[in-house]
Amino acid sequence: MLKNYFIVAWRNLFRNKVYSAVNIIGLATGMTVALLIGLWIWDELTFNKRYPHYDQLAQVLITQKFNGETGTGPINSIPAITELRNKYGGDFKHVALVSFNNDRIMAAGEVKLTAKGMWAEPAFPEMLTLKMLAGKQTALEDPSSILLSHSLATALFGKEDPMNKLVKMDNHIDLKVAGVYEDLPPNGSFNDTKFLVAWDKYKATEKWVDYAQKEWDNHGFLAFVQLNEHVDIDRVNAQIRDLAKPHVTSGNEELQLHPMRQWHLYGEFRNGKVVGGRIQFVWLFGTIGVFVLLLACINFMNLSTARSEKRSKEVGIRKAVGAQRGQLIRQLLSESLLMAGLSFLLAIVLLQLVLPFFNTLADKQIHVPWLHPMFWLLTLGFTLFTGFIAGSYPAFYLSGFKPVKVLKGTFRAGRYATLPRKVLVVTQFTVSVTLIIGTLIVYRQIQYAKNRPVGYTREGLITIEMNTPEITGRYNALREELLATGAVADMGESSSKSTGIENTNTGFSWEGLPPGATPNFATVSVTHDYGNTIGWQIKEGRDFSRSFPTDSGGFLLNEAAVKLIGMKEPIGKIISWNGKPHTVLGIVKNVVMESPYQPVYPLIYNLDYSYLMYITIRINPVMPVREALAKITPVFTRNNPGSPFVYQFTDQEYAAKFSDEERIGRLAAVFAALAIFISCLGLSGLASFVAEQRTREIGVRKVLGASVFSLWKLLSRDFIVLVLVAVVIATPVAWHFLTQWLQKYEYRAPVSWWIFALAGLSALLITLATVSYQAIRAARMNPVKSLHTN
Repeated sequence: MLKNYFIVAWRNLFRNKVYSAVNIIGLATGMTVALLIGLWIWDELTFNKRYPHYDQLAQVLITQKFNGETGTGPINSIPAITELRNKYGGDFKHVALVSFNNDRIMAAGEVKLTAKGMWAEPAFPEMLTLKMLAGKQTALEDPSSILLSHSLATALFGKEDPMNKLVKMDNHIDLKVAGVYEDLPPNGSFNDTKFLVAWDKYKATEKWVDYAQKEWDNHGFLAFVQLNEHVDIDRVNAQIRDLAKPHVTSGNEELQLHPMRQWHLYGEFRNGKVVGGRIQFVWLFGTIGVFVLLLACINFMNLSTARSEKRSKEVGIRKAVGAQRGQLIRQLLSESLLMAGLSFLLAIVLLQLVLPFFNTLADKQIHVPWLHPMFWLLTLGFTLFTGFIAGSYPAFYLSGFKPVKVLKGTFRAGRYATLPRKVLVVTQFTVSVTLIIGTLIVYRQIQYAKNRPVGYTREGLITIEMNTPEITGRYNALREELLATGAVADMGESSSKSTGIENTNTGFSWEGLPPGATPNFATVSVTHDYGNTIGWQIKEGRDFSRSFPTDSGGFLLNEAAVKLIGMKEPIGKIISWNGKPHTVLGIVKNVVMESPYQPVYPLIYNLDYSYLMYITIRINPVMPVREALAKITPVFTRNNPGSPFVYQFTDQEYAAKFSDEERIGRLAAVFAALAIFISCLGLSGLASFVAEQRTREIGVRKVLGASVFSLWKLLSRDFIVLVLVAVVIATPVAWHFLTQWLQKYEYRAPVSWWIFALAGLSALLITLATVSYQAIRAARMNPVKSLHTN
């Protein structure tokens, strides 16, 4: 019997080729989207799960309140972690301090390259359970050792055995290769960590790290712990929360452990509590995937029920010869399952074709797990479920026809028979219009932030990090040599890039500061020419000048700092920093250095040539960039022979701040386009069927003098009304959810009425374009042929 069901289903499939093709293509498109989103969600949910100690690893975070704002971050002091280790060691198997994952110059023989890596305490490799290809995880107990990833070892030494060979880091630190580990998984927090260097070498090389051993207020280090089995992390958090309070100046520092299972998806905090993160994107795209697949299923339902009258005689005869309703339901469901199976095969082909494009769009390295039994089990269940959902309504609808009425020819669908189809069409376009509105608002928010005044001129700026000792302390000579090339308009140095804040400090005081207040400012040390180089704007007072030797004790404040300080006329006033007085020389218009969506942080610039890390160069605007770089490169090669000339364009670094939102916008746009495609595919099939159903009516109207335009209007009117209803429903739904989404941004675009109008107009035009072809085709048919149609 089952075989017979599928034979009949196969024949029906080929008997109605256009109808079948529309359904299969629509379902396949919906399935492809669902599979892509499913793989993306799986990649997100399994982030970091390849680390064997995934359930025991946690990062130490601190929560502080400054300037009326509460912030939570991973930057710790060494004494706090030392006390954590000593006082609560029974709860931890390992505690490890590490540095930030920064770019370093790595050299072996003639090979010089840049790679990211960390200084780390000896326990850290064991916590990550590095898969050692050579050497041991415990190698960092030797202060002169370095562990290399396989890819970095290959880049430095080729096919040679790297073990015990020397690597020079930043052209002044000699290290011995004590181990090579397998590259860390791409969907993990340490995926770009290419080497680990012994922590004891860090203390010996960087004196400030050694000094920081006893400085509770020096927050410049990351810390990770591995909990013992069956230790309750909530209990530990309650115990360690106030560990640092008695020792820090502000007295408002709280510690907490953030488990690895939450790092990726739950990374946003408010008042020290987790409030969300990337999990919102998982829910968002999961919802989109379900709805896009639902649109494809709706197409199937619509076209099947629309063709019900054509199949009514078949159902009537089957019932008359004894077929039970259950048999008819199974027959009709078998057709749906066959179509779902064919759609799945096409979806697998489409998935393989579009996956590289999707990976680029989503910035992922997703692969289809062809050999994993769970993948096939899930996709088989997914296909059966889709086939059942798509075919359930038509099966139960068609099987309910009365055979006597059908065979007498008195069966009529009834005035309300089209109501379910109308509801489904409205549902389709409600989803599509909502996605269009969402895409428009995401792009508007991105553009709004991009157009925000940043306080300096990004174009033509490049930044070079000073990693090696040869380049430090040579500011004036290097600047003169660069200016002499004619390729450089100006050059300055600073302790932070113009696109990021690397230091914040307390210890500031001034006349009128409320007792007990501990204001926090970002601090950037700069050279005399830095402001002119980036093109910042002096609002009041003056810039640092070589004409005034006393400027070494001066401050420049940004507008946010002036607002925090509360002085009406700050120029010439004294601000003390750790007891040392500094004169306010000028006020700089706010420079957007961090998130373009958040308020500018209060910032103080000071003139100090001692601890500068970045060179900023403005390329001569009259010279092509490629030609300018060709002249700049030899200067750095001569002055910094131990390092390759590595630079970054400031405008590209700033543009990277929009990467998450732009990625979401691109994905939303693609899914919206696919949703519209699926909806239009179904609409086209439905319009074709309606035109076919009304062929004789159209013929009569043409004989009576009806024009092509009036017939087009007649056939298109119902669909336009349905889309208008969808727009009315989609508008408040989209407004509600997208307004909530925008609340996460302090600097956000207003939700304008024209976005909803544009989305509605777009949906109407797309509908007209889809329906018009079938309507005009039917309206231009020869009326003689129409009237002879059975």
